[in-house]
Amino acid sequence: MKKPLLVVGMMMALGGAGCGNEIPSDTEGTPEALEPATSTLTTQNCTQLTPASVIAKGHDGNVPQNTLDDRLDTRWSNLGQASWLDYDLGTSKAVAGAAIAWHLGNTRTNNFTISVSPDGQTYTQVYSGRSSGTTTAAETYTFPSVTTRRVRITVNGNNLNDWASIAEARPCAGTQPTPPPSPSPAVWRGDFETGNLSQYSKTQSMAPDRLQVVQSPVREGRYALRAEVRRGDDPINASGNRNELVKFDGASEGTEFYYGWSTLWPSDYPMTPNWQVFMQWHHPGASGAPPVRFVLGCSAADCGKPMPDTLFFIVNGKTVWTKTPVTRGGWHDFVLHIKWSANASAGFVELWYDGELVLPKRYTRTMFSASDVNYLKMGLYRDEAIQPTAVLFHDGLVQAKTLEGAVQPALPGGSGLVAAEAP
Repeated sequence: MKKPLLVVGMMMALGGAGCGNEIPSDTEGTPEALEPATSTLTTQNCTQLTPASVIAKGHDGNVPQNTLDDRLDTRWSNLGQASWLDYDLGTSKAVAGAAIAWHLGNTRTNNFTISVSPDGQTYTQVYSGRSSGTTTAAETYTFPSVTTRRVRITVNGNNLNDWASIAEARPCAGTQPTPPPSPSPAVWRGDFETGNLSQYSKTQSMAPDRLQVVQSPVREGRYALRAEVRRGDDPINASGNRNELVKFDGASEGTEFYYGWSTLWPSDYPMTPNWQVFMQWHHPGASGAPPVRFVLGCSAADCGKPMPDTLFFIVNGKTVWTKTPVTRGGWHDFVLHIKWSANASAGFVELWYDGELVLPKRYTRTMFSASDVNYLKMGLYRDEAIQPTAVLFHDGLVQAKTLEGAVQPALPGGSGLVAAEAP
C-alpha cells in the first residue's frame, strides 16, 4: 500500500523540478492577498477617463487589456524594471492624475513614474512616487493638469522583486486652462451689414439719396455706403458742402483704438485742388477744423500747395502723411491706430495704407482739450467752390482694441478696378 504513495510523491517531486527553468509567475503572497473576483474599480478624487486603447512593454500572459476590464481579479504583469503601460485617450484631453489598483497592493510597495505625450513619441514625466503597500483598491496620484493624448505608467520594481503588476488603471480628468480674457475684437462696427444706417448716431444729409446703403460695389460683406455731394448741399447751415454720417465713438482723453475702413473713388471722381474731407474726428462744437482728418487734394494752409490727386493725413493742424497719386477705380484700405489725448507726449497716431505701415507711431496732440469727447464723421465734406457732383464709397468701418480686429481680410479682387458709376 505504501509503494503507490511513494511513486506519486516522486512524480510530484519530479513535476516540481521540471518547472525550475520557467519564468516565475507573479503570484507571491497568501491566497488572502488576492483580490476577490467580485471587486470592481472605484476611485477617490478621480474623474475617470476611458482610454481608447492600451499597449505595454511585454507581458507574461496577463495582457495589458486586463487593466481596463473593470475587474480586480485580472491584471497585467511583466517581469523587469522599466516595464510600462501606455494608455491612448484617442484625442488630446486634460489630465491631472492617474488612479492605479496594484496587484497584491496590500503586500508590497511599487516604485513608478507617470509620463504624458501628445503624440506617442515625446514623453514628459509628470509624477514620480511609490504606492502605499496597504491596499488593493485604487490609489489616486495627482499632478498639475496637462493636455495630452497618451498617459504612460512605468514601473521600476517593488520592494520584493522586479515584477510590474497592475490590476486596473485609469487616467483622471483635469481642467482645461482658462485662457486669459482677450479684448473684444470689435468695439463698434459701422460696416453697413445691417442693410441700413442704423449703426450710426445720426446723419447730416440733404436727402436720402445722398447717403445710400448699396450692394455694389462692396469691399467686404454684402453692403457698402454710397456718399454723394452736389454743389450747394449744406444740411447743417455751415461752411462747405457735405453729406456725412456721425458716430459718437467714445474718443475721450486716454482712450486708444484702431479704426479700419475702406474707401473707393470711382474712375470718374473729380480730382480738384480744393479740400475734400472723407473721414474726420471732430471736436465738440461746430466751428473750426477738426483735430484729426483725412483730406483729398487740398489748398488750405495746413495742406501745403494744391495737389489734386494727393491724400493728406492732418493731425493737430499739421500734415503727418501724404500719398500721391491716388488711384481711382479701386478700393483702398486704411487702419488708423490712435490714442486720444490733449497731451503731445501721450497722444499718438499710427497709420497703415493698403496693408503697409506708412506712418510709424508718432506722438502728437490728438485732442484740443482733455475735456473734449471727439466724434467720428464719415462721408464727404468739401469746399463749396467745387462744382462737379462727386460720388465715393465707404465700406467695412470697424473700431477695435487690436490691430487684428481692425484689419480688413485679404479679399479676392479687393484691388480690382471698378468702373465709374453710370449716370
